[in-house]
Amino acid sequence: MKDIFLVFAKYNKEADSAVLSLLGDLSNEERELDRGSYYGSLSGLTRHILGGARFFLGSFFKEAIKDNGAAREILKPLDNLPNFEGTLAEAQWKAVADALAVADDVYVKLSEVLTDEDYAKQVPIGWYGGNPASVPLSFSAQNLIAHNTHHRGQISQILDSLKIKHDFSGLTPACLAGKTS
Repeated sequence: MKDIFLVFAKYNKEADSAVLSLLGDLSNEERELDRGSYYGSLSGLTRHILGGARFFLGSFFKEAIKDNGAAREILKPLDNLPNFEGTLAEAQWKAVADALAVADDVYVKLSEVLTDEDYAKQVPIGWYGGNPASVPLSFSAQNLIAHNTHHRGQISQILDSLKIKHDFSGLTPACLAGKTS
């Protein structure tokens, strides 16, 4: 299980990097333009991906590793990430891109040290009206992957409509590099 989550953490980082590169080539006005998605702009979608990473890593993962000092240290950079709301200026966009890169690095590093036993740990969950009251960390890890992939898909659709060539849709062999067994 650990190996699978490490591959997906690396894919997440690689895909987010590709998105940030593409969006970084757009003007700030193009990034901030409301595109009709639930989160409005390309910037809004990217900030929501960042928010999701902070949410999953900072709550479910943090709970599962509360007794693992080394793993807790890996999460510390998330505490210093700023929040971003409203229409952003160019400098704020750069800060969003930097923050997402930090969150992705945290996710990969955490995935490198978590064990199958960590992924099996039950963590409290407030969804589903308390039924169940907890789920294995692996469930939350899968939700993080699904969340980010879903919102990158929305970004992909908008890039398609703008006729901007892109491809961050799949795993690459680089995601397997350094895979543990």
